[in-house]
Amino acid sequence: MLDLIKQPWPWYTAGASIAFIMLLLIYFGKFFGVSSNLRTICTIAGAGNKVPFFNFDWKTQRWNLLFIVGAIIGGFISSTFLNNNQALQLSPATVADLKAIGIGFDGQLNPSQLFSLDVVLSVKGFLLLLGGGLLVGFGARYAGGCTSGHAISGLTNMQWPSLVAVIGFFIGGLAATYLILPYLF
Repeated sequence: MLDLIKQPWPWYTAGASIAFIMLLLIYFGKFFGVSSNLRTICTIAGAGNKVPFFNFDWKTQRWNLLFIVGAIIGGFISSTFLNNNQALQLSPATVADLKAIGIGFDGQLNPSQLFSLDVVLSVKGFLLLLGGGLLVGFGARYAGGCTSGHAISGLTNMQWPSLVAVIGFFIGGLAATYLILPYLF
């Protein structure tokens, strides 16, 4: 039975699951988004005493905090117990594209050239993570949500600002991949 679970699931399994969850959220009047949890955590920590943005009833967001806890637990379970220890299968064209921008593919989901402890503890790696984190945090706040909130929840609710944000996310991702990333490695 465990071997069946370790096999890659078809793409439509995830699509149907996301659609089901979104219908449940719409039914209960909730909006999905991961970045809003940072605001909730800051509010729990008392940031509302200093900054009015964090002064709200965080208990209304308990369900979203539970989602983050579930994502962390699910990631741990899948990486620890459902890992089939096979190299990630990428198309030769993708491997060639990665090589062209200076990233060697080592068969892992997170290439060690980008995500190893040595890289994180280097000055360059630390600055890249810090800068990327600040840009993502600022972008999520400026756009009124993160990629998951806009692309999944906002588009499901047919919100025009979410469509604009998602288009901006894709343009930013493409620009970073082709115009910035090659110069970082």
